[in-house]
Amino acid sequence: MIKSADTYYVFGSHLAAAKTTDWMNWTKIADGVNASNPLFNNVTVALSEALTWAQTDTLWAPDVARLDDGKYYMYYCACKGDSPRSALGVAVADKVDGPYVNKQLLLKSGMWGEISPDGTVYDATRHPNVVDPNVFRDNSGKLWMVYGSYSGGIFIMEMDPATGLQKPGQGYGKHLMGGNHARIEGAYILYSPDSKYYYLFVSFGGLDANGGYNIRLARSLNPDGPYVDAAGTDMATVMANPALPLFDDATIAPHGQKLMGNHQYALTSGESGTALGYVSPGHNSAYYDAAAGKYFLVFHTRFPGQGEAHEVRVHEMFINADGWLVVAPFRYAPLSKNATALSAEVTAADVAGTYKAINHGKDISAVVKQSQVLTLAAGGAVGGALAGTWTHQGGNKVSIVLSDGTTYNGVLSRQWNTNANAFVVTFTAQSKAGVSLWGARTGN
Repeated sequence: MIKSADTYYVFGSHLAAAKTTDWMNWTKIADGVNASNPLFNNVTVALSEALTWAQTDTLWAPDVARLDDGKYYMYYCACKGDSPRSALGVAVADKVDGPYVNKQLLLKSGMWGEISPDGTVYDATRHPNVVDPNVFRDNSGKLWMVYGSYSGGIFIMEMDPATGLQKPGQGYGKHLMGGNHARIEGAYILYSPDSKYYYLFVSFGGLDANGGYNIRLARSLNPDGPYVDAAGTDMATVMANPALPLFDDATIAPHGQKLMGNHQYALTSGESGTALGYVSPGHNSAYYDAAAGKYFLVFHTRFPGQGEAHEVRVHEMFINADGWLVVAPFRYAPLSKNATALSAEVTAADVAGTYKAINHGKDISAVVKQSQVLTLAAGGAVGGALAGTWTHQGGNKVSIVLSDGTTYNGVLSRQWNTNANAFVVTFTAQSKAGVSLWGARTGN
């Protein structure tokens, strides 16, 4: 995703694109790999080299960045789908919404039995599938591209901001995570000027409704890693076990901070409508609004009981006491939308009450986790589905310590609950094991 003037743009698979000015209301501006897509003057001709190599008639998710010359660079990719035979290239436009003109291919993958860009014969268990690019600048202004899906994992390489091409001599770049066909993809890196960390987002699992897609996080003090989770695991070591069947999820599931997965909130007294929840949320972008001091997570998701239909969602993120990003439990809406003024501050007195809580766990599963009733008593006791204590730590920070000794450090905020038609007090917290715990206060 990218901001141009006062508008945010997202670009997705099949050359779909949409824009918004408020993170809530979206307008589709393009869709479909066909001659009528306004992002290109006949994309099937313009990107024929990539489509031919990948033996496909469609494109996977691109990324757009504005470089030193003021032009917009679209990093596009095409993939065969049933193999990592893919092509990744770049096209250039004067305007963010095109039309883009192809510049050249940057990388290819899936060349079975042939020499790959790193000088060795292509091996899909350790070489990347060259899709899902994200191009970003580090804190010093250097340009990077992170990319990869399944196959040999996630890779990063330094780019030339003057040309938009990769700097020579890097092969496929540096390996950051995954391998042996582990179901890891959709990498995106965001730098935080508050924590001074680079955060690497990825999606584990499969993107379909039964694939258990979920968003994970690791961090580093350097743009090219090493990236670690809260347990200190170097994510470059996280890969599938080659001795197990293909797409071995069990080996990778314990690693990375799981920000969100399948979940659904039960309707409570006074609420109406379809119970809120997500199925296979993932392949996210992230954005830091420096003027507002806010972090946003932008992703696509399916919904409980609605099959493969999917939409874009945006949630605010916060930094907890441990320096990890945590995700608000409901989609973003500014407090200014409330009919009467609301304070962003959540006091200890505001917190005490009954919540519907989601424990996202660490699994990669099609199971939709249902909310449970949790109470945060005024005296500091945690009851209901869980037992323990909670403390308000000032600055909208909260700590929940369960009876088993697990500590969840989190952030309090007021979020819009569509079912309640109101802003409600929420918490989003995370343990050092990488488990996210969410709660939304009910009418009690």
